[in-house]
Amino acid sequence: MEKRETSRGENKQGGMKAKAQKMKAGLLKAYYGNPTKDMKVVAITGATGKTTVAHYVHEILKAAGEQVAVLASDQPFRMGVLHKFLSDAWKAGANVVIVTVPAGVLRDNVFYGLPINVAAMTNFVTASLNDMTPEEFIANEKTLFDMKPEIVILNHDDANYEKFSEFKGTKQTLDFGQTGKDVRILSSKLYPKGTEVTLSVQSEIMNVATFVTGETAVSYMACATAIAKALNVSEKNIIDGIANYEVE
Repeated sequence: MEKRETSRGENKQGGMKAKAQKMKAGLLKAYYGNPTKDMKVVAITGATGKTTVAHYVHEILKAAGEQVAVLASDQPFRMGVLHKFLSDAWKAGANVVIVTVPAGVLRDNVFYGLPINVAAMTNFVTASLNDMTPEEFIANEKTLFDMKPEIVILNHDDANYEKFSEFKGTKQTLDFGQTGKDVRILSSKLYPKGTEVTLSVQSEIMNVATFVTGETAVSYMACATAIAKALNVSEKNIIDGIANYEVE
């Protein structure tokens, strides 16, 4: 009986917090003038690699001549920070914004009410979860994909792919990886100062290279390529953008 009362109390508290966040979202949208009506929002989530993928996509879209702003952080941020970033990006003339999405941000409904054009998931690495259980992580990720993004990008190589394969875009769903159908990793070469990958992108062969080192860069390049293809970016701009990114 005592446990049941505690559970009910937690549920009530969670419901009140969610209601407060939704009210706050409405006030922030009104205050900043709803800038997302004129911009595409690319949201990148996952246990690892969010920031790297975000910077790849940033460089790719810049190579394509788009006006792009990026908010890339592995640390949770508040709703006010997100809405101010969107407003500043709009004032600077951005037509695409890229935002990394830690699971804790989803838990707090920070993205409530925002349109999501692309939602991409890099991977699900349980060893990288330090503040939540795997079950909580999955529940939080579902929050993003339940926001009806137009395009969904998933990692087909991920051991938990079946759990996330239910996530679908309202217009398009793409996958990537060595077992991917849309962006397939055919081969890779690792060097002391960079990485090369051969991809099959919707049956067309593409070679991309980066100054980022390590095997994880292979998957991150494939993810960024899938996002770029979904946004109708040309092969040349994908290749140039990935090559342009250097870790500071």
